Amino acid sequence: MSKKVKNLITNELIQRFKGVDAVAVINPRGINAIKTNQIRGRLRAKGVQMTVVRNSLVKKATADTKLKGFESLLDGPSAVVYGKASIATIARLLLDEKKTDEKIELRGVFFDGDLYAGLKGIEQVSKLPTREEAISGLAAALLGPGRRLAGAVKGPGGKLGAVLKTIEEKAKDKEAAVAAAAPPVIATEAPAAAPATA
Repeated sequence: MSKKVKNLITNELIQRFKGVDAVAVINPRGINAIKTNQIRGRLRAKGVQMTVVRNSLVKKATADTKLKGFESLLDGPSAVVYGKASIATIARLLLDEKKTDEKIELRGVFFDGDLYAGLKGIEQVSKLPTREEAISGLAAALLGPGRRLAGAVKGPGGKLGAVLKTIEEKAKDKEAAVAAAAPPVIATEAPAAAPATA
């Protein structure tokens, strides 16, 4: 491969991995072209890409990026898997692919400067919460004590309100009973005033 072609490929890889901070690596050896395209299609449907790379060129392309350090996963034929999905989602997708085809060799995952090698590493990463799961867990944790606090505040307040309402109803009933038991007041005409004498 000429130097010009290598530079073109390296520049293409630089553009592809621009802004990418987490990747998984698999060994595509033993997977025929049809299966490779099927895997790519399933991954693409989930917002994930798979790029078969030349190790020396991808090392050069990612040397000054957040991916620096993942090159130890590049040993022999390599396909780099990355995308908009969280790294936990990518790991789960790869484990699903492994279940459908045992020939797929999962090399590992790299993110946040940490390397998770092999199948065990990918399994470990797959158990991490995705961004959405983490947000919902955090919201539930925040709302849980809030609900209990609201219940605690509402509970005694509700009881006090019920007691006051009962007292008020009893007072009204008592007033009605007193009014019913009292003899009726009969209005009488006042005596006429005597005429004034001069």
